[in-house]
Amino acid sequence: MATLPYAEYHPGRDAARSDESQHAHIGEKPLSPLRLAGFASIAVPIAGAGLPLALFVPQLYASEFGLSLAAIGLIFLVGRFWDVAADPIVGALSDRTRTRFGRRRPWIALGGLLFGLSSALLFFPPAALVTPAYLAAVLFLFYLGWSMVEIPSSAWAGELSAHYHGRTRVVAWQALLRSIGLLAVLVLPTILDQFDPGNGTLKLQLVGGFILLTLAPSLVLTLISFREPPLTETPPVRQSFARAAALVFSDRPLLRVLAADTIVTAGQSIRAGLIVFFAVWYMGLPAWASGLYLLQFIFGVAAAPLWQRIGTRIGKREAAITGELAQAAINIALLFVFPGGLPLLIALTIAQGLSQGSGNLMLRAMVADVADAHRLRTGHDRTGLFFSVFALSAKLGPALGIGIALPLIAWAGFRAGPGNAPEALEALKYVFALGPALAHIIATLIIWRFPLNEAAHAEIRRALEHHAQKVGTGFSQK
Repeated sequence: MATLPYAEYHPGRDAARSDESQHAHIGEKPLSPLRLAGFASIAVPIAGAGLPLALFVPQLYASEFGLSLAAIGLIFLVGRFWDVAADPIVGALSDRTRTRFGRRRPWIALGGLLFGLSSALLFFPPAALVTPAYLAAVLFLFYLGWSMVEIPSSAWAGELSAHYHGRTRVVAWQALLRSIGLLAVLVLPTILDQFDPGNGTLKLQLVGGFILLTLAPSLVLTLISFREPPLTETPPVRQSFARAAALVFSDRPLLRVLAADTIVTAGQSIRAGLIVFFAVWYMGLPAWASGLYLLQFIFGVAAAPLWQRIGTRIGKREAAITGELAQAAINIALLFVFPGGLPLLIALTIAQGLSQGSGNLMLRAMVADVADAHRLRTGHDRTGLFFSVFALSAKLGPALGIGIALPLIAWAGFRAGPGNAPEALEALKYVFALGPALAHIIATLIIWRFPLNEAAHAEIRRALEHHAQKVGTGFSQK
């Protein structure tokens, strides 16, 4: 395919140009909240599966089914590598898919069925069949189904609206439903512990039942809530995956977004990984170890609509910067929390919940804008591949954060138990507070010069629509 004319984009435009961009897509139909909620509902079971996969599955398969911890660790390590590899493969293939049902819908439908089947096998395992080979095979199918749902649905979300702020709205609904899914899998086992503590099998089945019960209706709602927008390019020229990947990783705005999200996620994983140690051993509040994490997620449900409004008012880049600086300040304020100082810790936890994911939300909303700029420059729509690359940050970030934080506090002399020296406890506090704060500051510096603001994106959309009209495909939203 011939390369399309490339519109240079710059963050600074005069007032007239900016005002014009406000009305660039005035003909686009607004997306109803009810339909957006239905479309985003698939995030509930998908997000709800991640936490128990880390918390309950390894422990249960070791204690209840007798698998060795070494075997489980190796299986999960290999499974994570497969998970990382599957994302870009699914993203690239969904970009190339051409069916009368659309590009993304067939992948989500098949992936949902595979995800449901593998979830049933993972969370309700037949005891007589459980072996290391069984766990490895089920995880292989589980991660593949997860990728087949998550990557195409993320790409489709970026295509629902061509409007700069419309995309923020779509991503905010996804973030809201994702928070609800995470909150549910935190609350349900907590309630169970009040009536039947220590019942790991029932806990696993309770979470598995939640995933399966929410998957069926949410999958249907996601598939029927919207029609896929018409393609705005002629059938793609076949390219090798290596060539497409090279072009993607040479896209500097995408790399800027990916790097920022990876650093943000790393900082969040430091906080999540150390919060129990901090509450139990530094604060001396073991009863609040799980409660603080749950409290943060309860207020985190309100974060998505809050930051969607902020992003619509001031722009994605500015909202991302504001959110990252707010989270940096909240984490630095933890230095002023001392043992027994529960009120200030609760206040900072609530503030953390209200700012939770603000940067991640805006960065995710930026990916579709970056994909538009890439399509204008190259003539190829690689939205699915772009979102699959962006998904890597959710997997690289935690590995980076925990891989730095745990060895660092161990080097400072901290051990998970009583009898730590005051210096070791202070080191724990400083890593817990300053590790995430530094990550948020670095992410701010990375995204500071991101070039795609609302006016620049409006120019890119006008150029793409002009080209679509020339080739006769159009871009009207259905």
